[in-house]
Amino acid sequence: MTSVSTSDDPGQFDAVCVGETMVMVTPTPGGRLDAESTFVLRAGGAESNVAMFLAALGHRAAWASRVGADPLGDLVVDQVAGVGVDTSLVETDPTRPTAVYLKDPGPDGTRVYYYRRGSAAAGMDRAYADRVAGVPASVLHLSGITPALSETCRDLVDRLVTTRPAGRRLVSFDVNFRPALWTGDEADALLRLARLADVVFVGLDEATRLWDVHTPEGVRDLVGTAGTLVVKNGAVDAVAFHEGGTTTVPARRVEVVEPVGAGDAFAAGWLSGALRGLDQTARLRLGHLVAGAALGSVGDFADLPPVATICAELGITPETWHGTDQPAGTRA
Repeated sequence: MTSVSTSDDPGQFDAVCVGETMVMVTPTPGGRLDAESTFVLRAGGAESNVAMFLAALGHRAAWASRVGADPLGDLVVDQVAGVGVDTSLVETDPTRPTAVYLKDPGPDGTRVYYYRRGSAAAGMDRAYADRVAGVPASVLHLSGITPALSETCRDLVDRLVTTRPAGRRLVSFDVNFRPALWTGDEADALLRLARLADVVFVGLDEATRLWDVHTPEGVRDLVGTAGTLVVKNGAVDAVAFHEGGTTTVPARRVEVVEPVGAGDAFAAGWLSGALRGLDQTARLRLGHLVAGAALGSVGDFADLPPVATICAELGITPETWHGTDQPAGTRA
């Protein structure tokens, strides 16, 4: 079982999540990307989504990135910080803009249009990686989006995955394959990063597209199980391969309003379970529960059920949830 040690040190985060967050432009429910609809602006980014859900789950989470010196950058930072995420690691670039993406919901799914080339976050580099790497955290969370943004971002991710100067910590990696961002070497690049991480999240559909594997076991054979591999199979189930064996938990039945962001929510739920020392089944259940909340929301972030409801769903006590049934620093 992947081990995560929490700390009572006020200078240590439970998790630092590194990656670009854009301004998401989305129609109000029932609208399309046209002149007749009204729109809302929201912060949208895989890694900040994870940080936001972790904060909502009671963890000390930080988001690290760069934004432009523009009103959109202010909007992003304010919204991420507004749910309790620490944004002190975020830098402002006066020469590059904050990226934007637009959602166009339709009867056959949601199309997404990105405007991120040359963004502030794409300018993140090894020097910024060294700043982030020096921040104590139990978990460092990354995704496969960041190395596709630029050569300097690829260098940043490589640096963070391969060097851990802040001490022993768990490196979490969500493959999060975005075909439009890559130029042809994505299969090898993302496989290499997955094999270096301690915890890997990947959808079976993206694993099939990337590596031509069609079963969770095929993904396991390719990526390996040096740590924990979590394979998500949409509305069917999620399978965790870990040193204790294999754990499978069926997905929850939920009404899907908007699927974008559900994978980030799942990762946050699983990581929250790991930080609390819950068993593999409870981690997957919590992943499904948090993902279900995201699926029912127009935005990437959504309100979560009360702690009492979460505990009942997981079959744990509130004392276990809050960590008051065991000495500090012993959760694993």
